[in-house]
Amino acid sequence: MPIRLPRWLARSNRHVANPVMGLWAPYLPPWAVVTHRGRRTGRTYRTVVLAYRRGDTLVIALTYGETDWSRNVAAAGHAEVTRRGRTQTITRPRVVTSSRRGDLPPGTRWTARVFGSALAADIG
Repeated sequence: MPIRLPRWLARSNRHVANPVMGLWAPYLPPWAVVTHRGRRTGRTYRTVVLAYRRGDTLVIALTYGETDWSRNVAAAGHAEVTRRGRTQTITRPRVVTSSRRGDLPPGTRWTARVFGSALAADIG
């Protein structure tokens, strides 16, 4: 059974932990920061995530399941990710569920198994 962190924790993290983690997350893997635009507001958001790179694929653990940020990235078809101090564009984002985790690169499949789903995207 996948681990899903509770929604109240996500709301709390948005206001408390993420602003603090956002200071070091862009530089300390496996943390990263996804910069994306809101679907309705057009506002720019920065979200702290767990991200793993394998070749030309970036896999982001969806610790809360599908969320606003993952829907924003999927709707736009791209986003900026800052990881290890470098900002790169990700394209072709797709949600991979645990039943399809074989679609993820080896070494990252555990993210979909543990959390139930992951967002995979091409780098470049």
